[in-house]
Amino acid sequence: MKLITRLEQRFGRYGIHNLTIYIIICYAVGYALELVQPDMLDYLALDPSHILHGQVWRLFTWILIPPESLDIFTIIMLYFYYSIGSTLERTWGTFRYTLYIISGLFFTIIGAFVLYFIIGDVYSMLNLGRLAFSTYYISTSILLAFAATYPDMQVLFWFIFPLRIKWLGILYGAMILYDMITYLRNGFWFMAIPIVASFLNFVIFFLSTRNVARYKPKEIKRRRDFQKAVSPGRMHSGAVTKHKCAVCGQTDQDDPDLEFRFCSKCNGNYEYCQHHLFTHTHVK
Repeated sequence: MKLITRLEQRFGRYGIHNLTIYIIICYAVGYALELVQPDMLDYLALDPSHILHGQVWRLFTWILIPPESLDIFTIIMLYFYYSIGSTLERTWGTFRYTLYIISGLFFTIIGAFVLYFIIGDVYSMLNLGRLAFSTYYISTSILLAFAATYPDMQVLFWFIFPLRIKWLGILYGAMILYDMITYLRNGFWFMAIPIVASFLNFVIFFLSTRNVARYKPKEIKRRRDFQKAVSPGRMHSGAVTKHKCAVCGQTDQDDPDLEFRFCSKCNGNYEYCQHHLFTHTHVK
């Protein structure tokens, strides 16, 4: 999306590096609170009624509520999410990955308020802030994003069965759809709102953009092969570095996929990589 590109050019430096680690740390804090003082999680839940009465910390602390109980399978899944989240950050760039996660959290908060204004005090009576609005679907949206970006990557499902990640994404998507249909058939239509709200970021990023293809592994490989063909001398050991970013110091040998440009607003020949071309401080 052109809007995302413009946002990246203007606010790219505000991207949160290693965001997936911070998400997992939030889970760890939540699990610790659940073990030490389970009732405390009720004071952290995303409940618009209490937020409107001054408990504004709930706008942030609901992220600490873990999506499921802690066991060995949860630990494995957290490691898996760390792996795919870190890969997405490297592939998309820090800012776009940060925007993806934060927009998912933002839409979830909006969904909670929409649901509250529809059903009123029933929201608090059913404790939906803790039961329905957790980071479970945000984590699942990371998996779906990874499956859309690396559809042909193979993983070992349950450490046994080799499976392409796109089929795992389809499986999770089918499970989510099944949950929504079940809620609707049983009259709990309002439980579909948290699901829809949590996945709006996935819809926006992957159904409204024309630039997803440039992040596909095949496209990245195609650009790398092209650069090797047009400039083979830059790829072998001991080759002379032709490009170097004045901010991060990365060169064309560190990452052949990086694009470099000179800044016309800086005094002197200052060259920047694609991540810092629009976010650096101009040299005067």
